[in-house]
Amino acid sequence: MGAFVISKKLNGDFKFIFASRKGKTIFTSIGTKHKSDCELMIAEIKQNTTAFAFTKVRNTGGKFFFRLSKDGLVLANSRKFTTELLLQKGIDEIVKYVAESETLDFSEPSLAFPDADTIFLDQE
Repeated sequence: MGAFVISKKLNGDFKFIFASRKGKTIFTSIGTKHKSDCELMIAEIKQNTTAFAFTKVRNTGGKFFFRLSKDGLVLANSRKFTTELLLQKGIDEIVKYVAESETLDFSEPSLAFPDADTIFLDQE
């Protein structure tokens, strides 16, 4: 099972990645001004993957990647793959696991790393 991870960019925009079962980033979304936009895109991808197009591209360096788009709008770019077969495996992993993947929110440090005061340690 993979996971969506929402985070905040240095410029204040939000983005998300989809990570594989092994923790490797498969694709990274475009930046959005509001976290709710990321959450809506994630929900749509999870509910209706077939509505999205996976456009395969080969860059000038010979690496392969795909663009995830809907209605002509590119929403995410994948990481670079060395072969077209590995690229297809990345797409297959998304199609297979995206519906049951969890969403993690690391956009606010307090959500990911609670204050030390709220953590209780067993003292003897």
